[in-house]
Amino acid sequence: MVWQKKIDKLAEVMKENDVDFLIIGADTDLEYFARINSWEGERFKGLVVLNNGQHFYISPELYYEETREVLGEEEDIYQWGDGEGFLKAFKEADKKYDLRNKVIAVNQAVTAVEMLEMKKELNSNFISGQDFVSQIRMIKDKTERKYLKKAGAIADKAAADIVEFIKPGITERDIKEKIKELLLEHGGESLSFETIVASGPNSSKPHYNNDKRVIEKQDVIVLDFGCKYKGYCSDMSRTVFVGEPTEEMKKVYEIVLKANRKAEKAANVGSTAEEVDLAARNIIEEAGYGENFINRTGHGIGRAVHEGPFIKNGNKLELKDGMAFSVEPGIYIPGKFGMRVEDIILIEDGKGQKLNNYNKEMIVIK
Repeated sequence: MVWQKKIDKLAEVMKENDVDFLIIGADTDLEYFARINSWEGERFKGLVVLNNGQHFYISPELYYEETREVLGEEEDIYQWGDGEGFLKAFKEADKKYDLRNKVIAVNQAVTAVEMLEMKKELNSNFISGQDFVSQIRMIKDKTERKYLKKAGAIADKAAADIVEFIKPGITERDIKEKIKELLLEHGGESLSFETIVASGPNSSKPHYNNDKRVIEKQDVIVLDFGCKYKGYCSDMSRTVFVGEPTEEMKKVYEIVLKANRKAEKAANVGSTAEEVDLAARNIIEEAGYGENFINRTGHGIGRAVHEGPFIKNGNKLELKDGMAFSVEPGIYIPGKFGMRVEDIILIEDGKGQKLNNYNKEMIVIK
C-alpha cells in the first residue's frame, strides 16, 4: 500500500509550489512512495499524487494483478492494454480527478515522449517535480536509518573478507564475483550497483566497467561496491595495494585519506553540502592534484544508490538530521593510477556518523 505519511508531506510541498498533481514514474521514487517494485520496461506505469493527498495508479494490464496485491483494494487503479495506449487510463481517471488544464509535475522516470503525449491530451503545463520528491526522500526516518546502518555493516564485512582473497594472478572479474558472493553471504539482498574492481592503470577511471585485467605482484586496486538490505543501499570504496607501493602512491594515498577524513569531520547539521565538498577539495588542490579530483565529493543514498543530497561545489543545501550521503574524494592520474576512499555518512543527533568502519589505513597485501 501507499506510504500515506510521505504522500501527505509531498502534497504539502506541491501546494507550496502551486502544483496540482505529480506523476511518479517507475523508478526508486515509485518504490519509495508506493512500496511497489518499479518493474522496469517500456510500458508506462506510475503513481499520480494530487496536492490534497489523494492518489491513484496507472498500470498496464500486464502488471495489474501484482499491482493490486501490493496497493490493496482501496487504491484506484486505471488499466490500459497494449492495443490502447496509456492515455486511455488518464482519460478514465480524468472523469473522477479532473486532470485537464492543470500544472503537472513529473519525476525523472517519465520520458519526454510520454510527457509530450500527456501534454497534448490533458492540455496542461508540465514542470519538473524531481526536487519535490527529493525533499521528502532526503530525510530518513528511524526505520530507514536502521536499514542503511545494516547495509553498511554488511559491506564492512565483505571488505574485510575480500582483502584476504586478493592475490597476484587472479583477475578483476574473480574479485568482483567474490565480492558479490560475500555481500550475499553476509545478508545482502542484492547488489546496489555493479561492483567496480579497477586495478593498475584502470584505477584512474573512476567508473571503470571492465574486469579482464590480471592482478600483478605490485599493483593498486580500487574496490567500489555495495548491497541492498530491506531495499536500502550501501556503497563503499577502499584502495588496496598488492606488494609494496611506490613512494608516489604512498603520497597520493595519504592525500586522499586526509581529504576523506576532513570532509567527514565537516559533515554536521548546519554545514552545507558545498562546505563538505570544499573540505575535501581544498586538501587535494593544496597538494597540487586539484585537476585530478574530477568528481563531486559525494551523493545521497537510500533506496537508490545515487539520490539527494549531492555533495558538490555550488550546493548551498544545509545538512539536516536524517540525511545520508557518501564522502568519496579521489585522485585519478590518467595512464598511471587512481585512488578513492569512500564511506557513507548519516547525519544523526546533529553530527555525521560513519556507516562504514572498515580500516582506511594503507592496506598492503604481501
